[in-house]
Amino acid sequence: MPQDLHEWVSFEDPTEQRTWQFDVTFLASPYSCIFGNGCKGVLTEDTTALNQGCCSYGAHLNDNADKANLLKHAKRLTSEQWQFKPDSSRTPLTEANDEGVQVTVLRDDACIFLNRPGFAGGAGCALHIGAMQAGEDFLRWKPEVCWQVPLRREDSTDAHGWVTTTVREWKRRDWGDGGAEFHWWCTDTPDAFVGKKAVWQSMKNEIIEMTSPAAYELLQEYMKGRKKAGSVPLPHPAVRRRPSK
Repeated sequence: MPQDLHEWVSFEDPTEQRTWQFDVTFLASPYSCIFGNGCKGVLTEDTTALNQGCCSYGAHLNDNADKANLLKHAKRLTSEQWQFKPDSSRTPLTEANDEGVQVTVLRDDACIFLNRPGFAGGAGCALHIGAMQAGEDFLRWKPEVCWQVPLRREDSTDAHGWVTTTVREWKRRDWGDGGAEFHWWCTDTPDAFVGKKAVWQSMKNEIIEMTSPAAYELLQEYMKGRKKAGSVPLPHPAVRRRPSK
């Protein structure tokens, strides 16, 4: 049996020329982000103590709208919420990387928006903290890649204009060449598969934002129907590799 065997489901969108394809194995898994609770980070060695998660590198921004949204919400952050809040509004918060892609700048070897352990305002993403304290959805504050990971959306269009959209787990290869050098990546190992809900439930808002309410409704109907029929999705490879007690 292949090591990375996954089960998939696909269906056509009722309102547009699109096929949705979902990674059932990952979406049915108990994956849960363990930032600050055992996450070993994405550097070349175990960096649990740094509590950087996948924020050791600048967040890649999708487009000008993603950048504008980030800058708009950065202005709302206070120095009590943001450890590295610049003294001047002219201080750049993003820059172009070697590929010409806009990324958030680094401070002390990690994203400028990452509050470090011991900061009075709380460790973790300052944008996430600001959104929570404002009573707003963090999806509206953070760069798209930051709230999507470990989910990934890919679109392909055929010669007739038909779009196939795939929603799957984020793998090492999605980070580019550097991903292969990570000491640890959360969807590779059983450490993060400890959630109380399946991903399709725990990341409902993220999936809807990445697809549509109608697509999520179809996915939800399928997943509930499977459970009602007693059908068990193929376990995630990381769960299958978990040592037996």
